[in-house]
Amino acid sequence: MAMIVILSVFNGLDGVVKTLFSAFDPDFKITASEGKVFSSEDSLIKQLDGLEGIKLYTKVLEENALLEYDERQAIGRIKAVSENFGETSGIDTMVISGEFLLENEYEKFATLGWGLSNTLSINLNLLRPVKIWVPKRNAKPGIMVSNAFNIKTIFPIGIFSVMQDDYDAQLMIVPLEFAQNLLEYTDEISSIEIKAIENTNLDDLQDQIEKLLGDDFVVKNRFQQHEFLFKVMQSEKWAIFLIFSFILVIASFNLTGSLTMLIIDKKKDIITLQNMGAENSLVRKIFLLEGWLIALSGAIMGLTLGAFICWAQQTFGLIELPQSFVVRYYPVDMRLNDFLSVFFIVLIIGFISSWIPVRFITKKHLKI
Repeated sequence: MAMIVILSVFNGLDGVVKTLFSAFDPDFKITASEGKVFSSEDSLIKQLDGLEGIKLYTKVLEENALLEYDERQAIGRIKAVSENFGETSGIDTMVISGEFLLENEYEKFATLGWGLSNTLSINLNLLRPVKIWVPKRNAKPGIMVSNAFNIKTIFPIGIFSVMQDDYDAQLMIVPLEFAQNLLEYTDEISSIEIKAIENTNLDDLQDQIEKLLGDDFVVKNRFQQHEFLFKVMQSEKWAIFLIFSFILVIASFNLTGSLTMLIIDKKKDIITLQNMGAENSLVRKIFLLEGWLIALSGAIMGLTLGAFICWAQQTFGLIELPQSFVVRYYPVDMRLNDFLSVFFIVLIIGFISSWIPVRFITKKHLKI
């Protein structure tokens, strides 16, 4: 029961994290296999326009920068995007203050993550720009500080929250052309973010893009964009599974002890069976089957009770999370492979726990 509840909660938390990232991350992200940037006018990149399954793609240029607002400073990451970024990312749904707008006919604007805006104490009601400092590409050692940086200002117009520190505490979204001028680039970009057409087979589409672009570019899906995070979450889940399995092994000593006492208590009955013609193997099978039936009934009852608790949590929200979390109640996601894994591990441990007293105790003490 405990294993099912814990594994289902891990599944639920994993699903929440994936949902948070998928709301902001593209279906695919293309980066150069070597170097930081590449030309957006590359002939291979232009062939993406004719590839079936791709709905939109956004050109992106990212770079770390020093940000300054009203005498407060912070290190952040500027993410410069082309004008269709709102359609590929769904950023509009994540804005918690102001609005998402890259530019109008008079001015260019920035949208900041919630954590970064708090660090800089951004006030959208005041017409004060954010000053962005980045080192000049050809700056030489010993040059005066004032001449070693490119500096531009941009007005903040919105604040967004993805509920992930990687974005909320670091990211500022600006127009692509603005960042290219700041970083002294012409048509260079650091990545391309792709949104696929709905119901497209993403694995097949990724294979097509990789074949088209070759070894010069790296194509990552949503999982691969945060591969380390998701692998850590999976490792934590199975570490918990192993820990609970070990606890089951410890608890199974109760079954071993009970069968041992039962065998000793039924010594006369065993002798009677032997006198009636029962072979030693039949006597062992009787006690082995009894131990396995105990493990089987415990497994079925535990799985049933665990499923009921998970269903109750899903339906009624019995246990709440801290208010600062993105969801109110502990998320639960029951999966068939978890039930099968728990069921078989319980049966295996139950069989071993039953086999030990049957194999050794009966042979030693009852001489059968």
